[in-house]
This record gives sequence, C-alpha cells and structure tokens, in this order.
Amino acid sequence: MNTQDYVLLDESYGAHNYHPLDVVIERGEGVWVYDVEGKKYLDCLSAYSAVNQGHCHPRILKSMIEQASKVTLTSRAFRNDQMGLFLKELCEFTGYEMALPMNTGAEAVETAIKAARKWGYQVKGIAENRAQIIVANGNFHGRTTTVVSFSTEDQYRKDFGPFTPGFLAVEYGNIEALKAAITPDTAAILLEPIQGEGGVIIPPEGYLKAVRALCDEHNILFIADEIQSGLGRSGARFACDHEGVRPDMVILGKALSGGFYPVSAVVADEPVLGLFKPGDHGSTFAGNPLGAAVAREALKVLQEENLIERSRELGEYLKSELEKIDSPVIDFVRGKGLWIGLVLKEPARPYCEALREMGILCKETHVNVIRIAPPLVVEKDELELIVHHFRQVLQSTLVF
Repeated sequence: MNTQDYVLLDESYGAHNYHPLDVVIERGEGVWVYDVEGKKYLDCLSAYSAVNQGHCHPRILKSMIEQASKVTLTSRAFRNDQMGLFLKELCEFTGYEMALPMNTGAEAVETAIKAARKWGYQVKGIAENRAQIIVANGNFHGRTTTVVSFSTEDQYRKDFGPFTPGFLAVEYGNIEALKAAITPDTAAILLEPIQGEGGVIIPPEGYLKAVRALCDEHNILFIADEIQSGLGRSGARFACDHEGVRPDMVILGKALSGGFYPVSAVVADEPVLGLFKPGDHGSTFAGNPLGAAVAREALKVLQEENLIERSRELGEYLKSELEKIDSPVIDFVRGKGLWIGLVLKEPARPYCEALREMGILCKETHVNVIRIAPPLVVEKDELELIVHHFRQVLQSTLVF
C-alpha cells in the first residue's frame, strides 16, 4: 500500500473531523519520522508537544515493554505498585502536595473544573449552583461538551449546544477586563499561560503575576492549563515559571508520557484536591500501572537529559534565526522555548504543504500561523536545516 491507499482508507471509513497533511507516517525516532514510502521528515509539531522527549525514546520504550509484560490495568478498585511512585515523583517535580491522575488532557481540564467548583462551594462558601469560572477569549482546553461551552471559537460550538453554564470569557492578556469580571460567585480563573492552539500567543509581561495577585485578593483559585506549555516546551518547567507564578492548580498531559500512552494529571495542594471523596470522581484507566510506569520514565528523561534547559537555549536560537528571514510573507515571529508561532500575512497551509515536500512537517493554526515545535531532543544542526527550508519556502517566488 502507498500513501494514497492509506489516505483513501482514512477518508472512506473515518469521520472527517481533522484536515491532516497527506503524509502517512510509519515509524519515528527522535526528531525524525518516516512515511510508508520510506521518505524522511523532520517533525516540527511533536504531536502537539506530546513527544517532547522525541519519538520512541528508548528509555521510555523499555519501561513500557517491561511494565506491559507484568500488568497493564487494575482499575482504581485495587491499588498497583506504580501509581503511588508516579504521584510522589510528579509532586516532587511540580512542587505540589497532591496529584490526581487522568488519561487525556480534556479529562484533566474537566477534573480541574470539578475541583474548583467543589472548592468554591465547600471552602469559599458560594451559594449552590452559582459558582463561576472565568476563562480567556481564544482559549483551547479540549473538545468535551463542557469545555466547548466556554470556547469563543464559533466552529467549536456550532450545533453542539445546549451548553454548560457557569463560565465567562474575557479578553486574553487584559487584566482590567479580568478584574471587571470578578464577582462574589467567582471560584476560579482558568488560563493557558501561553495559548498554543491560538497560535503560540504570549500574554503581556506581568500579566500572570497580576492574575495571581487578583486571585489572592479575591480568594479565587488560579488554574493554569499547562498541557501544551508545560514540561519544558516553553523553555521552563511550566510557562508560569517565566514570571515566577505558582498557580493553585496546574493541568498536565501530552508530554507527561512522552507520547507513548495517554496520561494526564491535575496537581494542587491538599486544601483543593483533598476535597475529593471516594465516588466524587474517577476513571477506569486513570492511574493504571502501564501509564504510571511510562510517565515516571518520561519525567526522568525530561530532567536527566536536561530537555528543559535545551528548549530554552535552542528556542532562543531558532527564534532569532527565523526572525532573520527576509520575506514579504512574514508578519512577525513569536514564541518561548522550542515553541514558535510564525505569523504570516496570508494563509499558512500552502506553505506547510511546500515544507512537507522538503521533508519538514509543520501544521497551520488559525489560518495564517505556522506552529514550530520540534521535539526537545533536536540538535542545533537540525534547527539549521529547519531554518534553511523555511527560508527557501518563504522566499520562494512560487504562487500558492
């Protein structure tokens, strides 16, 4: 079978809820992936930052194989010998007292919402069914019915109502708008410290500190969705670390398992997560021994291979080199760490398709932004290759 055979299968039997580039990946190693014809590509998306540690990292692969040969799932009806170690190591890494494991990022967001509402009623004293959570315009926290209820993207909401109440969206990065939205019923503020799906949008300097101060002043929980921005992607442990801010809850996922298995978690201190009682929340697969073992090794790789520091240093280099490209197509470049949004003056998809032909895999977002996020194991000469091909495409006289 060739690429077109596989594309035909996808289009014939799959729901059309994605618009992927027509490359069919068969295997991957480090920053490289190979299609079914054997062509080699440099991955500049990292599965939306799920493979920060690189494709098929040998240490994580070994831990997965070893655990899979022992036991993979026990459910939370019983304990297993991996979950407790994972929770301890995750708390030590993040600096929080407790962790609640889930599977997907969207599940972790739902978990944080439930925790915030419970805290609002039991601790803050908000009247029953009146708790409100403030979010930001342009947010992306997942695809569940509750999460799309507070999306500000029309397509994410159209034909999926009625929606879950209790959310209010304000302009991202505008502290005055946030301040004006607070009421006695406000339980939490939920934000991405860097909006990834929005096109790697970074808020004004000092915004996160101001959010933290507002939450302290009004007895509100600050929830940071670090599913994409955390675990080294932005050149720090968490994107909030760039401003020295400690949220009340942090939502993690994606790179928490190095791309091997869906693992997510909410971390917070005991006064928040300690409110959950048996039966309040759960998931059959959450905290399973296979996922826990994989996540333990993924966290170790992140730290022991200095991937966070690499992201910061190499990200600065990559951004500066991209800014040097002289092209009338480029509007501007933004980003932190190895997470860059190249904003164009015209639709980005044709350029992503041209880059694919050159062996560079990127994906457009919000029509005119190319996201660039290679695995954190990328080498400097590989970044030079990325810049070289971007320069070729963006300075091309081809009309797309």
